[in-house]
Amino acid sequence: MKTLEKLTEENVFKYFSEISKIPRGSGNEKAISDYLLNFGKSLGLESIQDDANNIIIKKPATKGYENAPTVIIQGHMDMVCEKNKDKVHDFTKDPIELVVKDDYIYANGTTLGADDGIAVAYAMAILDSNNISHPALEVLITTDEEAGMSGAMALSPEHISGKIVLNLDNEEEGKLLVSCAGGIRTKSSIKIQLEDKKEATKEFSIEVKGLKGGHSGMEIHLGKGNSNKIIGRILKNISNEISFNLASIEGGSKNNAIPREASAVISINETDKDKLFEIVSNLTKDLKNEFATKDPGLLINICETTLANNKVISNEITQKVVDLLYMYPNGVNTESVDIKGLIESSTNLGVVLMNDNEVEFDSAVRSSVFSLREDIVEKIKCITELLGGEFSSNAGYPEWPYKADSKIREICKDVFKRMYNKEPEIVAIHAGVECGLFKEKLGDLDMISFGPDLYDVHTPNEHMSISSVERCYEYLLEVLKEIK
Repeated sequence: MKTLEKLTEENVFKYFSEISKIPRGSGNEKAISDYLLNFGKSLGLESIQDDANNIIIKKPATKGYENAPTVIIQGHMDMVCEKNKDKVHDFTKDPIELVVKDDYIYANGTTLGADDGIAVAYAMAILDSNNISHPALEVLITTDEEAGMSGAMALSPEHISGKIVLNLDNEEEGKLLVSCAGGIRTKSSIKIQLEDKKEATKEFSIEVKGLKGGHSGMEIHLGKGNSNKIIGRILKNISNEISFNLASIEGGSKNNAIPREASAVISINETDKDKLFEIVSNLTKDLKNEFATKDPGLLINICETTLANNKVISNEITQKVVDLLYMYPNGVNTESVDIKGLIESSTNLGVVLMNDNEVEFDSAVRSSVFSLREDIVEKIKCITELLGGEFSSNAGYPEWPYKADSKIREICKDVFKRMYNKEPEIVAIHAGVECGLFKEKLGDLDMISFGPDLYDVHTPNEHMSISSVERCYEYLLEVLKEIK
């Protein structure tokens, strides 16, 4: 049976274990960036840290590969920070606790960070080795991939000369990624007005939990429950029959992760208690039936509670918040007719958050067609403004179009067939990777993406196949050997 101690005797797992000790949530990458910079320097290699904390480490070609084209090995250092509600963990300072179960590495109640820590570990193992044949390498480890790709956006062409990119941010062994969707983050908000709760009222907490969650690009087509949309539907059904004031609402923590939990506190006339429980009970039966296959763990709880400050949102604003939450686009928008099974455009309402001044709605919009992405954004803007809210969006990131004449794709296919005795699957995905930005920043690149089997990424159940990591590392080394 494999143990963590035994695994760390191998360089890839040793370095994965090392970086797991360093907090590296999106926006908090300075420590891991400094660690990687010092690692490169300790090997006597040219090592660069740019203003965005991206790291570039350059390693000369080995003997016989002096005339081969330079290869960029690329991944990102940041990770999505999600944890179980009862898990005590501070992602700004606590290490990720690794747990080995059979052929898998998990974390203890948190996300694992294999997305994309395994790419960092692969790159470090190659940089540290003196017996691997390869062309000149430029290892590029970016920041903030999970929260907006600002690291890739800030990348300066002056530091990069390679024209072949091996992106190691793919999560399914045997699939060679050749194209991906672009994306944009949107934010809607409604200003709130707090007032004293009415006389003869009672407050009730409604919770949605038990959902699987997941990556909003890789798993949006599975129809998993979105806790924000579910609680929005519950509140809308209640508002159709009972007048209430919203006291609080929250759900999700990352706009690119399908939210697993959401909660709201409402204040109703005490005479409406029985009706409230009847509405929630009936809707719970419908929802559990709808998600019986797609998300069977769905739980909806309601119980009486108290307010700390006796303040609630006004009736008018409560209705606007509920209506926006109910109507907010979510899920698959269109499917590709050119590539079977590919989601073409979608929205994930990942975060709903209330503070003293407003209720915010954060979403991730993805599309492999730019015009469809813009159409979804315009719809969200229109709905938000019709309800008196404010809307904003970031600059987004571009799609990565399919390259018909890719030499690296042919090399990867040939190596795969030789090693596995079967053809690899050539795929395009709905998730975003940084390759689109690299093309925009660095010009005409020949790119491909692959990686080992990762499961339930962006959730506390994230885990990574040990045997797949080992196979993919050997595959990566063979690909490098064939680039001459």
